[in-house]
Amino acid sequence: MLRMSKLADYAFIILTQMATNSGQTWSAASLSMETTLPLPTVAKLMKLLSKHDIVAAQRGASGGYRLSRFSNKISIANIIEAVDGPIRLTECAGVALGKEECDCAVDVCPIKEGWTVVNKAIRQSLEIVYLSDLAPTKVTA
Repeated sequence: MLRMSKLADYAFIILTQMATNSGQTWSAASLSMETTLPLPTVAKLMKLLSKHDIVAAQRGASGGYRLSRFSNKISIANIIEAVDGPIRLTECAGVALGKEECDCAVDVCPIKEGWTVVNKAIRQSLEIVYLSDLAPTKVTA
């Protein structure tokens, strides 16, 4: 079964809230209240999403967070990778791409390269679905 982490799921809840009210600047506390997610979780996610340029942070009295770009420019793949890291079904995918070592018990794996093709297809599918597909934006004046 393919499954993203609970933290990534929470990121989608927060980001859809932000996208639904585009143009608004949000504090972590207000996002926590609106989404009913715990404030420490929201704060942790906002740091991660800011680090990966999905949200922009603004300091000061009128500071907070806002989407760094329009919701139709933020792919589902961007969000998942910001929270969970690279998208892949198996550990072998990172090895086949030359990014890390595999701790698999099989020394010579005949399907390692095949998993790379599968992982690439899944990532490409997630790259063409956007935050706006999950949360149509409201026009606020």
